[in-house]
Amino acid sequence: MYTVYILRSLKDGKYYYGCTADIEKRIAAHNAGKVRSTKFRRPFVLHYHESCPTKALRRERFFKSPAGYTWLKKRNII
Repeated sequence: MYTVYILRSLKDGKYYYGCTADIEKRIAAHNAGKVRSTKFRRPFVLHYHESCPTKALRRERFFKSPAGYTWLKKRNII
């Protein structure tokens, strides 16, 4: 089972969207500076997550789209 997640940077307040099989390990990697795209924006806190048995990458792409952004805003997730 995969998890789609949204992290919020405590440094600049921006969001990072991702997908992983092990969310605890992945968040630790983000906060340790091991992920190139988030290295200079740490520390991060888990802002939202949902488990997806299939199609987790599709869900992540949806969150990154304009329609996904609207969906997240409507539900006060971001």
